[in-house]
Amino acid sequence: MKPNHLIMSLAITLSVMSTQARALDTTAVLNLETAKKMAAGCQAKAMEKGWRMSITIVDAGANPVYFQRMDGAYIASAELSQLKAENSAKMQMPTSLFEEFAYGKDKKGGLAPGLAELPGFVTLAGGIPFKTSKDFLGAIGVSGGYPNEDAECAQAGIDAVKSLLK
Repeated sequence: MKPNHLIMSLAITLSVMSTQARALDTTAVLNLETAKKMAAGCQAKAMEKGWRMSITIVDAGANPVYFQRMDGAYIASAELSQLKAENSAKMQMPTSLFEEFAYGKDKKGGLAPGLAELPGFVTLAGGIPFKTSKDFLGAIGVSGGYPNEDAECAQAGIDAVKSLLK
């Protein structure tokens, strides 16, 4: 191989490796500090309304990043918040849509009625995914109140870090 060809091949290889490294550097990832701020925003809403919630925040792979159970929250709300967060992250959509898919808007049957029968699948509102303008980061799951209260509390958690999700 001629020296010019060797140099050109090496330059191309290094360029490709450098581009791949930059792609990894620019992908947003959920960190513990942001997850704690989300939980604090959710807790503030819950305290304002007199709700006692369990809050779970997972990353884009549905791995737990942060969990908090407020004093007096139902024991089962801990597991439900986790399932809502995981399901929302895995499907990248709010869990309130799963309820609609399973039961329909009129509660007389949805497009995917078997969805509610899947083990570990929660069809209750309260799980909401979040992302930056270009990267999916994860989901928050909240349980302890009525489903609409759980969803409102979860949204308050996302709103608390909205400025960070650019």
